[in-house]
Amino acid sequence: MIDLRATALTKARYNRIAGIFDSLEFLMERRAKIWRKHLWDMIRPGKVLEVGIGTGKNMPFYPEGTEICGIDLSGNMLIQARKRARRDSISVDLREMDVHALDFPDDSFDAAVGTFVFCSVPDPILGMKELARVVKPEGSILLLEHVRLDRPFVGWLMDLINPLVVRMVGANINRRTVENAQRAGLIIESVEDMTGNGLVKLINARPNKQ
Repeated sequence: MIDLRATALTKARYNRIAGIFDSLEFLMERRAKIWRKHLWDMIRPGKVLEVGIGTGKNMPFYPEGTEICGIDLSGNMLIQARKRARRDSISVDLREMDVHALDFPDDSFDAAVGTFVFCSVPDPILGMKELARVVKPEGSILLLEHVRLDRPFVGWLMDLINPLVVRMVGANINRRTVENAQRAGLIIESVEDMTGNGLVKLINARPNKQ
C-alpha cells in the first residue's frame, strides 16, 4: 500500500529545492557524470523509462535509437527538465508520475533506468516491483545508487544522521538498495562498485516474470 503522507512529503521537498538542486549537487556531479555515461552505454535501442528524471542530468547521455519517457514525482523538477530538454534539443516524453503506481501497461518498456532515485522513494521495494511490471521479460533494469556502508562506526553514523539529511534534501543515505532489489524480486545480473569504498553501486537487474 502506498504511504500517501510520505509520498506527499517527498514531493514537497523536491518541489521546494528544484530551483537550486543542480547547485546543491555540483561537486558530486563532477564524478557522477562518468558513472551516468557508463550506465547509459549499457542501454540498447528501444523504449526506455527513466524514473526520477529530476532536472534531466542524464539527458546528455541518452543513446541514439532510444525512445525515452522520463517521469518524476515533482512538478517543479520537471520544469527544470523541460528547460534542459529545450535548451539541448533533447527528445524526451516528460510526465509527472509516482513510481509506486506507474501509469503504464505491463511490459511497456525495453529497459528502465534510475540514477540516485531509490534513496528518496518512500517505499523502494514497491517502486522496484513497478519497474519489473512495466519492463519486458527480456528487458533490463539499471540502477545507479548510493548505499549504506556496512562497516563499523561508518554505517552507524550514516544511520544516526540520516533523519537530518532526509529533512534537508529528501534523500536517505542509509538505504540497502541491493538487498531491496532482491526483496522486490528482481534478478540481479551484476553489481558494480563505482567507488573504491562501495558507496555508489551500479545494479544491473532484470524482471522475474515467472
